[in-house]
Amino acid sequence: MYEIAHRVLVLRTDPPREVTVTVGLPYEEPAGDWSCPYRIDGLAGWEHERKVTGLDSLESMELALVMVRAALAGSHEAREGLLRWEEAPAGRRAQTVYVTVDTDRDAAYIAMKHEIVPDEVVHQVTAEGAVLDYGDSGQLLGLELSEAATRLPSEMRL
Repeated sequence: MYEIAHRVLVLRTDPPREVTVTVGLPYEEPAGDWSCPYRIDGLAGWEHERKVTGLDSLESMELALVMVRAALAGSHEAREGLLRWEEAPAGRRAQTVYVTVDTDRDAAYIAMKHEIVPDEVVHQVTAEGAVLDYGDSGQLLGLELSEAATRLPSEMRL
């Protein structure tokens, strides 16, 4: 793989371990599709090169980044809060949210973490067509949004 980008994350274990994400240069397959290789070293089960294929080089790269993000966010290590980007720039940066849309009810639930366990929500606030769920230390866990078809940004509608 000809590497074009990488990031080193840290697993907060004892001793700490590194997780290295590498994205390779997209290339054209003999059939005309484009593939983009990627690799995640340091997470169990991901220690070999994988690829994702798209219609062109940009789509294959976009899909590779989606796959990497999904693999990291869905990992046991991330769900346990052990996976960190130690060199993250200060200030605002994108966070993963999990959106579930119920088209029959025209509602969406936007969760701030992968799973919210029963009884984790200890306080709810209703305001202007949204119900905000809070945990015991006051952190926002998620929110239910009514009239989702018109209130969600187009890229979040399913």
